[in-house]
Formats: sequence, C-alpha cells, structure tokens
Amino acid sequence: MPTYKVAIVGAGPAGYFTAQAFQKAQSEDLLFSIDMIERLPTPWGLVRSGVAPDHPKIKTVSKVFEKIAKEDRFRLFANVELGKDISLKDLREQYDAVVLATGAARGRKLGIAGEELRNSLSAADFVPWYNAHPDYTGVEVSLDAETAIVIGAGNVAMDVARMLALDPSELDPTDTAEHAIAALKNSNIRKVYICARRGAEHAAFTSPELRELPKLEHTNVIISKSDIDAAIVAAGDSPEKDVKSNLDAMLAIAEHEKTNHARTMEFLFHHVPTEIKGSGHVQEVVFKTPAGEKIIKAGLVISAIGYEAAPLTGITYEKGKVLNTDGRVKENIYVVGWAKRGPSGVIGTNKSDAAAVIELLVSDLKAPKNSGDINDLIGAHKVITQTHWEAINTAEVSSGEPLGKPRVKVADKIELLRLGGL
Repeated sequence: MPTYKVAIVGAGPAGYFTAQAFQKAQSEDLLFSIDMIERLPTPWGLVRSGVAPDHPKIKTVSKVFEKIAKEDRFRLFANVELGKDISLKDLREQYDAVVLATGAARGRKLGIAGEELRNSLSAADFVPWYNAHPDYTGVEVSLDAETAIVIGAGNVAMDVARMLALDPSELDPTDTAEHAIAALKNSNIRKVYICARRGAEHAAFTSPELRELPKLEHTNVIISKSDIDAAIVAAGDSPEKDVKSNLDAMLAIAEHEKTNHARTMEFLFHHVPTEIKGSGHVQEVVFKTPAGEKIIKAGLVISAIGYEAAPLTGITYEKGKVLNTDGRVKENIYVVGWAKRGPSGVIGTNKSDAAAVIELLVSDLKAPKNSGDINDLIGAHKVITQTHWEAINTAEVSSGEPLGKPRVKVADKIELLRLGGL
C-alpha cells in the first residue's frame, strides 16, 4: 500500500483542516504521512492569536485540531521556521507534496499621510498584541487619549473596537494577554469610532457578531438609523441573504433602547480617511464624507482594512496572496486558506477550501518518493512536538483554572520551550 509523505507549512485552521482532508482521503490503497511545520512554538494560528478573547466559543474548534493531531501518521514540528531552519527546496525534495497554509499576517496600509505617526497601528499588530503572540509583546500602544478610531468594516475592526470599549473587568475571565489586560485597565479611552469607508450595505461584518453588541453591559453602541435606512434603500428589493441579515442586525442596534454608559462604540459610514495629523503622534484624523470634510480628534488610530500574506522565498505573490490556480502553485506545491484566497471567510471556510485543494492534489500524485526524514534536515534544533505542545497546553490551562480563566497564555518563547520540556 503506497504511503505518501506530505508537509503542511502552518499550524492554523487552514493547516489542520488540510491535515483532516488528507486523513479523510485515505483508503485501503492510499495512506498519508503528515508532517505539520509551524514557525511559532505553539500551534492553532489565529484560533490562539487572532480570535477575540471575549469570544471563547469560537476557540472550541481547537478540540477538532486536537483530534486531528491524535490520528496515526501525524507529526507536529513547531518552532521550525521555513526559510531559516528548513528550506522550501528541502521540503520539495523530500515530500511528495508541500501545502502552504501560512495565512496572511501583514496588515494592509491605508496609503495616507500621517500613517507612520506614533499610535497609528495596524490591527495586524494590535490583535496579536492582546492575544499574547510572542512576536508582538513589544508593540507600543498608548491608551492615554479619550478617543480612538478604528478604520474598517469587518469583524476584525469590530473586535478591535470592542476590546478598546469594553470595561476591562470583562476581560478578567478571558485568555487575553496579561500585559494587555494591565494596559487596558489603565486606559483612558472612553469613545471608539468604527469608521467604514462605504455604506452599511457594503459592510463585511457578520450578523452573529453584530447581534452580540447590544448585550454589552458597560458600553453604549450607537448606529445612526438614517444610515441604515439609506443602506436598505441602496441594497434594493432583493439584497443578498448576508447583506439583509447584516442590515437587520444593524437596524436592531440603531433602534435599541439607548443606554448611558461611560464607554461608547459608534459606527460611522461613508467616512473615508484622507490624512492622519499630529505632532509626532496621532492627534486627529481627516475624513471625506458626503457632507464634506470632517475632522475627528483622537489619540489612537487602528486600521483594520485587510491582510496580506508575508512572502516566502521561491513563491510568487500577487495582490497579497500566493499566485495559484485552484490551489496549485507549482509542481508538488499547493496553497490553502488565506494565503490562497486572501483574508476572507470564517474559520469553517477553511474546511471546504482544504478539501477541494486536497482532492486536486491527490489527482496529481505520482509514485511515492520514500526519501529521508525531516529530522535529518532539522538536526539539533529545538522542536516542539505534539507531546511538547500538550505539556505547554496543560501548563497554561492549569495556570488559568484558579483565576477562572480558560488559560493563562505564555508569550515568551524561551518560557514556552521550558514548559514544553526543552
């Protein structure tokens, strides 16, 4: 019975659903030996470092990942960086197929004057900062001002705004990074604007996320009813299902009984940022609106207008994603997830995406190579295996239990290795 060796680069949702697709594609005549390679000492990708801490239900997908990892012929090689600890050339030579599941971790730029000012950040930096990503613990975030502006019209923008506008005590039972909780508890921010460049009918929020907003106990949520009424007209008589669901959810917020909390989130539509102004740091943002120029004073700007894939040597990129045809990149190299299609869809989208790519991959397979083992390439490098990761996971969960948290995330790489027994 032929056994094909496949390497998956990236241990986020796209990577795990790819592993699952390989496992499901197996038969009496076809087996796969799966090696998952991850740059960080911890797997799970955005489920660990991207999902908002106050949405723990979304993170329960990690149980699926744990089940996938326990299947035969699956190995985790975390703390191994492609291009540094191992090359793409080596992987191509040793494996029958290499699947890139490297995601899109770079924030897109606004492309306006003043974007480089201090306290003008990308959500691609801010989100991993509050999620204890080891590479982002040193991000400088000043929360001294009373007003913050988030630019974007998707769930990431909404997550960022909510994290800034929540009463920090609401984060105590979450796995928010300890350094972020400390900073947010000392925050002066009381007003957060979510500024969308187009009308509400074009917003990329999802309705379940929107419906949660009126339930916030310490935060006013404001949407202008006239904005939604105009968006309903613009959407026409037969809007797409998602658009209608979104507009219904936003209309419910607009019509919701007004509260009088100290903290406020307000949605502004048709606000196109043209310049960020300030003396060394952010002080105000200039917008173009249907009513003319508008200036909002603020001390923090976070742009959440999308992500781009970080380039890999030997791979061609176009419009922020890997150049591919239905997931095929070049001979025995494939791509899945955000690196393939761009930053779109929810976590579950990666499942069908991976299944389709693996179906193509299986049709391309030739005779197995049966050449070497990745351990020969890595040498004495400290590798986090599944066993090491389970030790880290247990330690974090155990630390969180007496505090009523799902876990206390460790952000320091050296400490993560120590917890893993390395």
